[in-house]
Amino acid sequence: MSKFATFAALHVPGDPVILYNIWDTGSAIAVAAAGAKALATGSHPVGDASGFGDAHQVPLDYVFANARRIMKAVDLPLSVDFEGAYSVDPAEGAANVAALKATGAVGCNLEDQVVGGEGIHPLELQVRRIAAIRKAVGDDFFINARTDLLLKHKDTDDALIDEAIVRGKAFADAGASGFFVPRIADPRHIERVVRDVPLPLNAIAFPGAPPKAEWAAAGVARISHGPFPHKALMATLTEMAKAAIG
Repeated sequence: MSKFATFAALHVPGDPVILYNIWDTGSAIAVAAAGAKALATGSHPVGDASGFGDAHQVPLDYVFANARRIMKAVDLPLSVDFEGAYSVDPAEGAANVAALKATGAVGCNLEDQVVGGEGIHPLELQVRRIAAIRKAVGDDFFINARTDLLLKHKDTDDALIDEAIVRGKAFADAGASGFFVPRIADPRHIERVVRDVPLPLNAIAFPGAPPKAEWAAAGVARISHGPFPHKALMATLTEMAKAAIG
C-alpha cells in the first residue's frame, strides 16, 4: 500500500488518527518515537520555530525543504499545513500544491480564510480552488479542506454549524478528501457534521477540549493539535532555562 493510501485509511470515524503536530526534523523524530502512525506539520509552529511567522510568511522554498528533511528522517506519511496554498488564484494555488506533492508529502490543509486579511473566501471561489488543486495533484493526494467559520465567530450556534455543513458538502463535491473544522467541540455539532458531510471530520484538540473518547464516539476521524505542542514545549524550555540560569 502506498503512503497516500495508508494515510487516507487512517481516517476512521470513531477511531480517529492522532496527529501531534510537528515543525521540524527533531520534533518529527520525537513524535514518531512516541508511536505516531503519521505526521503533520502546523503552519504556526513552523513559522514560530523558523522565525518567519505564520500566515504565508514562511517562504515556499523553506516549506518544501522542511518537508523533505522531515521525510528523509522519518519514514511516515507526512501532511503539510499549507495554509491558503500561497495564492488566492486557483491555478497558481494548484501549482503550489503540486510542487508540495512533488516533495513526497501525502496531503495538505487548505484554509478558506483570507490569509493575512479579513473574513473567509466566497464559497464559489473556494470550490474552484479545491477543484483546481484536485486536478493538479490527482486522486491520491489528501486535501484536508478547512473552514474557518467557527474561528471567525465568538459563539458557535446551530446556524453557524449549518453554514459549515454547506461548505463541507461543497468541498466534498469539489474533490476534497477531508473536512477540517477548527474550534468545533460540542459532540452534538460534531455528530451533525459527520452525518451531513460525506468527508472524514478533523477536529483540533485544545486546552479544555472534550476528551478524545467523547469526540471519537461522536464520529471524529482525525484529531490534530495545531500550535499547542510547540507552545507547551517552549514554555517548558523557558522554565528549564530559568532553573538552570537562576
